[in-house]
Amino acid sequence: MGYIMDLRKVVGSRPLIMAGSCVLVFNQDRELLLQRRTDTNDWGTIGGSLELGESLEEAAARELYEEAGLIAKSFKFITVLSGKDMYFRYPHGDEVYNVMAVFEAKEIEGIPKVNDDESYELKYFSLDEPVEDLNSFTEYYLRRAGYITKW
Repeated sequence: MGYIMDLRKVVGSRPLIMAGSCVLVFNQDRELLLQRRTDTNDWGTIGGSLELGESLEEAAARELYEEAGLIAKSFKFITVLSGKDMYFRYPHGDEVYNVMAVFEAKEIEGIPKVNDDESYELKYFSLDEPVEDLNSFTEYYLRRAGYITKW
């Protein structure tokens, strides 16, 4: 998050518009890979903000490798989310309005492993039942994209 951290030095905690990508990774049983995040201590999808000059797909691929040690041969575009429902205030006070491209990773290579300091653990979850401590954004995208319909 070099670019965002550089902006924060100038604007402090005031709201920023932050563009980024999140990646949905499913195993053979259609369980979703989530990370327990170090910044919010809840479960969320893999993803993050764009760096300068980076495409949304490049950000998805970079975040997938950085956060889970995985490589996808391709990505299926699911949706873009933005607006007031994508507002978030981090526990340390930084505020953002996210513009988030949601992708599903296809043909995954590697075994999921914590690969940076942004997560405590990685785990696959069934979407047939609610996930305890699921962050609100992840639930929002999964509902909007039709992955969660039962709960």
